[in-house]
Amino acid sequence: MTSVELVASCSFCLKASNEVETMVAGAGVYICNECISLCNEIIAGKPKLAESAQPWDAAASLPEVLDRLPRIARLGDEVERNLTHWVRKAREMGATWAVIGQSLNMARQSAWERFSGEE
Repeated sequence: MTSVELVASCSFCLKASNEVETMVAGAGVYICNECISLCNEIIAGKPKLAESAQPWDAAASLPEVLDRLPRIARLGDEVERNLTHWVRKAREMGATWAVIGQSLNMARQSAWERFSGEE
């Protein structure tokens, strides 16, 4: 059996890419084939909720909440990596730290400190 490298997690159900058949990437977000299927059913007006389907923030017990924390933290790390990538891309294209800060609703200095990679 070959090992599948974890590439991303679905931004909706939090399943890792190695837990689903297909993962579609957007600008800093991902959605798995299972969530796409559910969305298609909802859009078609024929919602078919699986037993495991529940609102993203629903959790019946403390163990469920604690089980989700590492996956949500992993998604947060993924979002931060994507944001850093896009900020660096903007810099490569000539954007100033002031413009990037304005775009992110933060001060130029805050943007530089967070994304420059310099200490």
